[in-house]
Amino acid sequence: MALNYIQITNAKPRDKAYKVADSEGLYLLVQPNGAKLWRMNYRHLDRQKTLYFGAWPEVGIAAARQRRIEAKEQIAAGLDPCAEKRHTRIAQKIAADNTFKTVAEEWLDKIEREGRAPVTLEKIRWLLGMAYPTIGNLPISKVTAQDVLSVLRKVEATGRYESARRMRSVLSRVLRYGIATARADRDVAADLRGALITPKVSHLAAITTPKEAGALMRAIDGYTGHEITAVALQLSPYLFVRPGELRKAEWVEIDTQNAIWSIPAEKMKMRRPHRVSLSRQVMAHLDHLHTLTGHGKYLFPSFRSADKPMSENTINAALRRLGYSQQEMTAHGFRAMAATLLNEMGIWNPDAIEKQLAHLDGSAVRRAYTRGEYWDERVRMMQHWSDHLDQLRDGAAIFRPIFGSGGGRR
Repeated sequence: MALNYIQITNAKPRDKAYKVADSEGLYLLVQPNGAKLWRMNYRHLDRQKTLYFGAWPEVGIAAARQRRIEAKEQIAAGLDPCAEKRHTRIAQKIAADNTFKTVAEEWLDKIEREGRAPVTLEKIRWLLGMAYPTIGNLPISKVTAQDVLSVLRKVEATGRYESARRMRSVLSRVLRYGIATARADRDVAADLRGALITPKVSHLAAITTPKEAGALMRAIDGYTGHEITAVALQLSPYLFVRPGELRKAEWVEIDTQNAIWSIPAEKMKMRRPHRVSLSRQVMAHLDHLHTLTGHGKYLFPSFRSADKPMSENTINAALRRLGYSQQEMTAHGFRAMAATLLNEMGIWNPDAIEKQLAHLDGSAVRRAYTRGEYWDERVRMMQHWSDHLDQLRDGAAIFRPIFGSGGGRR
């Protein structure tokens, strides 16, 4: 006969544990300490087993009977309820240990060990930080396209369309890592490519005509700010490296005997070592700079601490001081200026220019056929470029090839 509430309540503890039957194999085991535990005996593969459903009153009569029904359905299907319960518990534990945030942090650790640039890692952490409050605690296998879209819409609502686009890409990479490590089934972020607002492309401001370049060089010569900043500003057009590469330059990287600056891979955007041939003009500036900062680590140390490089805003601030707005010229714009004017000269191999800019060709096939560094041509080109900038500064508005300096396409 099935148990009722009064019978269970009146079941008092004894010296030894005893059973109070309910129905269809379900019973209550009354322990000497007063605990009342739901149990069910069954047979699987000719073995007697006991299934545990929890304690009363936390598990009520109706809940215990429902669990008995589910267990009998499993037995009828040839399954072992104890094994199924264990598998479910393990799966739940794995899911709890494999939240989206857990997998994302593991992926971050992986790409950091692979040598990803610190600035890139910082941006990725910032993007993931905005996603964690919504999906961070969800099992990665349970994250839906709607969950991801909800995160992206919050970013879009602030007008940061490019950030939303980048975030979708980052979330997609985390999900793909989850698939690769057998913790996710599919990349739901990939389904959202057409769902986001496409940001308008805005090119970094740069001067790209000989006349404007000459005016800029004259303005730089007239800079009256901090002396170290002045040298950084003067070297920017000659070297046209990325602003972060210039401000983080260290004296140990400068080979004064051979006039070469060797930038290690970890400082480069493409994570490949890069060499810059130093022209006579650059060497003259470095000789002067060495009297100012040669006793320390960085060519351009921070004004606050010699152990840190110059602020990333220093060159841009100097350009603003010279009267150039953010829409006219930026620190990164020196690269566009060099790329444009060097290509317009028509005497340099475009691949040599790209190598000097440390660009990585988007085509794997093309990269396989352009492994050469064009070093000799780049040495001539860098000296020619410095001479050309000096000509423009002194008033020469039209390019005149100076083949005596070693120019000419090979």
